[in-house]
Amino acid sequence: MFAVIKAGGKQYRVAAEDVIRIDRVEAEPGNVIEFGEVLLLGGDTPQIGVPTVLGAMVAGEVLQHTRGDKVIAFKKRRRKNSRRKRGFRHEFSVIRITEILTGGAKPSQTPPARPKREPKPKVEAEATEAKPVAAKVKKPAQKAPPRKKAAAKGKK
Repeated sequence: MFAVIKAGGKQYRVAAEDVIRIDRVEAEPGNVIEFGEVLLLGGDTPQIGVPTVLGAMVAGEVLQHTRGDKVIAFKKRRRKNSRRKRGFRHEFSVIRITEILTGGAKPSQTPPARPKREPKPKVEAEATEAKPVAAKVKKPAQKAPPRKKAAAKGKK
């Protein structure tokens, strides 16, 4: 099942466990946010909203807040000694879609538990003892072949 939601004036096609980058939202990382403007629900029986689907909602967890690449606006008026340089970085929020709800259901306020990776086992000191390394034999430097003397010009 997928949904088309509207957030920040833009439309996004999302499914469960998708990670999207939207305009910055006022929520702390780890909080669950709701998207109430669901324009379309897809799946076995698609529903098209007029303008939104009634009783449908999409929930997502805020992963982090980030900023986009810097955009430089440089303006120059030739022969006038006039230059202006201005930089701008757009702020985004990274959201993981947790569930797509229908029928007026409310999302759970706790994000679903994700399986954590087990840390790599530490190698014991005994197994990593330094093995004797054979010393590298340095080859003697080779001399360059002797150069030929340049012939004197103009003499015969």
